[in-house]
Amino acid sequence: MAEDKRDSGVARIETAFSAAREQGRAALMPYMMGGFPDAEASLAVAEAYIEGGADLIELGVPFSDPLADGPVIHAAATAALGAGVHLETVLEICRRIGERIPVVLMVYANMVLGGDGPADFASRAAGAGACGVIVPDLPLGEDEDVRRTLSDAGLAVIPLIAPTTPDGRRAEICAVASGFVYVVSSVGTTGERGELAPHLQELVADVRGKAGVPVAVGFGIGSVEQAAEVGRVADGVIIGSRLVRMVADAEGTDRAVTAVTRFLGETMAALAGDQSPRVM
Repeated sequence: MAEDKRDSGVARIETAFSAAREQGRAALMPYMMGGFPDAEASLAVAEAYIEGGADLIELGVPFSDPLADGPVIHAAATAALGAGVHLETVLEICRRIGERIPVVLMVYANMVLGGDGPADFASRAAGAGACGVIVPDLPLGEDEDVRRTLSDAGLAVIPLIAPTTPDGRRAEICAVASGFVYVVSSVGTTGERGELAPHLQELVADVRGKAGVPVAVGFGIGSVEQAAEVGRVADGVIIGSRLVRMVADAEGTDRAVTAVTRFLGETMAALAGDQSPRVM
């Protein structure tokens, strides 16, 4: 029987989380800026993420005004744009790796709504093998037509919930979530933090109680120890700025690949060290 395209992205994401859960750990989802420091090196980093044990990859599309991103990722986006990277560059990276690992695109609303509109974006993203999209500046209540268009193309539409999201709105967001819910661990933009927010366990527990999909945590996870701590309460761990910084600081692609592969391997080992059962 032919696969239903409307379910394909959601199903692949679900399979990735289920496989991690069966191993008694949270899923590992590293973030990367597509096209940074250049298209070829970026593809090498993506390959290193797969080699390092990632379950899914969050693939950022560079944008000039990334309101959710802190200085490290913002600088990477600026550098990628300066090197001529655009949406199609990032989709080509997705195309090269998408058959081996679920890829979730991190994009801003301008990229979805601009050009030839949401239907064209959805078609291009799905055609490149993307499984889902995160659009942080497209709030619930203003996105229903876009959400439907993306879903009809087979893409999971992943919402974000922040510590400041009111309880009632959390429930509304969880009700329409597909793929997983992205819990923002702390107020502010992306970036490494010295310690995790004290309210995180309660926030994740509350969202897990409302959501019918996995719950992954991102923003501020900058060390193996923090990833392991988050992995004890969430279904997925998203690491971004630390990895982007490692790529930026490395002297050449080979050293960048070595650094991120080692870090992800250590992180995976830490996540696997917690063998407590996870229940949706």
